[in-house]
Amino acid sequence: MVRTQLVKLLADRGVIALDINLYDLSVRILRDRGIWDQLIEQEAGFSKDELKELLQNVLDPEQHLIPEIAAGLEANEFDVLLLSGVGEVYPFIRSHNVLNNLQSTAKDKPTVMFFPGSYTHALASGASLDLFGIMHDDKYYRAFNIFNYEV
Repeated sequence: MVRTQLVKLLADRGVIALDINLYDLSVRILRDRGIWDQLIEQEAGFSKDELKELLQNVLDPEQHLIPEIAAGLEANEFDVLLLSGVGEVYPFIRSHNVLNNLQSTAKDKPTVMFFPGSYTHALASGASLDLFGIMHDDKYYRAFNIFNYEV
């Protein structure tokens, strides 16, 4: 609901936002590939690790998510890309994989990722996203916290 309000607020100010929810996109990919219903039916028979591996393969950012996002970027006029659903797709999709693979695709317009956790940055160690405030991720990010900026 907050995202929808933000999209409307931005539109009222002349900024067109393209809103992509990673969970909704993942479900659409699974449905388009014809495996959603089968996955739902057989989910109870998979261990957590088996389900995680299956979904990581089927929803691989480089092969599946980024091409779908790229198609959305080309098909829509927008000023800023909003990415959400990070917590909903964890651990099947990791935010650093999406961001790293998205760098070459979404380079012309700003991208804002709604992240359920904290963002830290230090000159010595670089940036880190801590999912849910507890899972430290020491991947390199060329990102910044928008709460530290004013427009």
